Amino acid sequence: MAKNLTTRGEDYSKWYNELVIKADLAENSGVRGCMVIKPYGFAIWEKIQAELDRMFKETGHQNAYFPLFIPKSYFSKEASHVDGFAKECAVVTHYRLKNTDDGSGIAVDPDAKLEEELIVRPTSETIIWDTYRKWIQSYRDLPLLINQWANVVRWEMRTRLFLRTAEFLWQEGHTAHATEEEAIAEAEQMMNVYADFVENYMAIPVIKGLKTESERFAGALETYCIEALMQDGKALQAGTSHFLGQNFAKAFDVKFANKEGKQDYVWATSWGVSTRLMGALIMTHSDDNGLVLPPNLAPDQVVIVPIYRNEEQFNAVSEVANNLMKELRAKGIRVKFDNRDTHKPGWKFNEYELKGVPVRIAIGPKDVENGTVEVARRDTLTKEIMSNDTVVDSVVGLMDEIQKNLYKKARDHRTAHTTSVTSYDEFKEVLESKGGFVLAHWDGTAATEEQIKNETKATIRCIPLDDDNEAGTCMVTGKPSKRKVLFAKAY
Repeated sequence: MAKNLTTRGEDYSKWYNELVIKADLAENSGVRGCMVIKPYGFAIWEKIQAELDRMFKETGHQNAYFPLFIPKSYFSKEASHVDGFAKECAVVTHYRLKNTDDGSGIAVDPDAKLEEELIVRPTSETIIWDTYRKWIQSYRDLPLLINQWANVVRWEMRTRLFLRTAEFLWQEGHTAHATEEEAIAEAEQMMNVYADFVENYMAIPVIKGLKTESERFAGALETYCIEALMQDGKALQAGTSHFLGQNFAKAFDVKFANKEGKQDYVWATSWGVSTRLMGALIMTHSDDNGLVLPPNLAPDQVVIVPIYRNEEQFNAVSEVANNLMKELRAKGIRVKFDNRDTHKPGWKFNEYELKGVPVRIAIGPKDVENGTVEVARRDTLTKEIMSNDTVVDSVVGLMDEIQKNLYKKARDHRTAHTTSVTSYDEFKEVLESKGGFVLAHWDGTAATEEQIKNETKATIRCIPLDDDNEAGTCMVTGKPSKRKVLFAKAY
């Protein structure tokens, strides 16, 4: 199992692909570019979903659901939006199949052509804003704070499990506000919600910032983002939140009567994260032995493995294990007792190491006699003998300790792989030899941004929102620059 994994140093991309499959997270499907998320992978996604859903609702949002199919005419109403998604759209043109005349199979019925083609949802702004026109009449209807959990289709040519697939799962928030200030505050709030979740549940440090004009969401006036650094030195966009201004309200004629009785267009936001977070989770923490999961998101935080040679020993070990499981569950710990007799303990140890379970507890006949258990940590691969009297409190404490250790390790890696440069030659040398995040001055023009991208394959990940905004000169053109921006090669 884990012993057959390609190492990260040998081939990081191959290591990732193998790990996703061997750890039972997902696999390629019979549909080109689409994946099957397996039960273990989906259990992690469910934890992500549950925590985010709670956070959304605590900030006043409600869930709804909108159609998978969007009339083609809707996309033509917001020009920059359609430009951004046109090349990725899957289109439904017919609504019926028929048997072929020669009986050899089935074919699309040419008489069943749709009057208007339907786009399979790449994102939902258009269908949602057409709906909001009916829901919003007055300032009393605002703010409208809606989220939906859904699947979307973006026709990708080069796919990789979780990171880039033709169909993926996500959530998308769509909100309407009476004022520009409220909408901007909403977009910033959701960026902060994402950052809070990714740092405190996924144990991944992020940098908050603004996208450049060329990197903004299609139809947005401003895109807020959180950027994370993977172990191989590449960046991954972990979440985005968009201030849409009044663009979609004007395109779909969504007006409201304000407190003075005057008609005005509403102000909008949209924001989302996807199953791409699964890729971030894998690439930030995992090692050559397999997955490493932070306790806050692990489906099983603890697994108990019995060691025995006969039925008498099994019964004695099981009694201790079941009591321990009950005590841990009473403390809110997610525990699995693996009492399968179809696999040996060594095989199980390998399996749970590969699947990243934070803590493994082994109990054998000698442990029963001595009133002890063996506790192994996945993050450090260390083991410790603990007494039955102290193990419950110790394991509860380990959950927080492992969570913090994974975050610190990821943050230390990011710090070690963040470099500030002043010249373009130094920039290119750092990208080639070290990788990671590179901070450098940029003159703010799309032409310079494109030149850097074409010559180095590095993009501006964000204009950081921190306080380090010392002015300088662009590393390429020598023109004035207000502050350094964050570059990296990215997924």
